[in-house]
Amino acid sequence: MARSASNRPGQEFDDDVLTIEETKTQKPKLFKVLLHNDDYTPMEFVVMILESIFYKTQEDAVHIMLNVHHNGIGMCGVYTAEIAETKVSKVQALSTAYEYPLKCSMEPE
Repeated sequence: MARSASNRPGQEFDDDVLTIEETKTQKPKLFKVLLHNDDYTPMEFVVMILESIFYKTQEDAVHIMLNVHHNGIGMCGVYTAEIAETKVSKVQALSTAYEYPLKCSMEPE
């Protein structure tokens, strides 16, 4: 086997070519999680959802709840697809358990 001048002593190389592939990581697609206003779900329940599922402070939860109440929709946060899906599922499960029609959805950012 031949050695080139740039090889260190003791290293032998054959005619195979070493290729290095560059992989570029992409940021995951993000999704907004939204709450939709209805005429039946109490404001206190919406605040509780925002505090317990989205980990909002009481002040932030009240602000988002009022945004939902006045504008018909409010954003709870921006998450990767899997986390957004989980949060939407948790909101729906808790709303169903309490028999409220609170709607939660997600959409691409």
